[in-house]
Amino acid sequence: MLRIVFSIFVTIVIISGLLIGVSELPAFGDPDNPAHNYVSKRYVEKGVEEVGGLNIVTDIILDYRAFDTFGEATVLFTGVIVVLILLKEEKK
Repeated sequence: MLRIVFSIFVTIVIISGLLIGVSELPAFGDPDNPAHNYVSKRYVEKGVEEVGGLNIVTDIILDYRAFDTFGEATVLFTGVIVVLILLKEEKK
């Protein structure tokens, strides 16, 4: 019984934290939203001359955001390795 009460309490705390976090997000479409800052404008306006590529998406992923992309690839690779280790059948 104590385990059920504790599980319910932890669930309520997590849901409350998530709801408080969501309520603090800026309104959708707000021009003062932090997502609408100078970075994306610079990528579009100066991407070709700074990077030299003709595809802005590739320029952003492989040049401007290279370390971030490398980090994401590392996390995905590590996750795949862990899953393969856990699913590996041991030979007896």
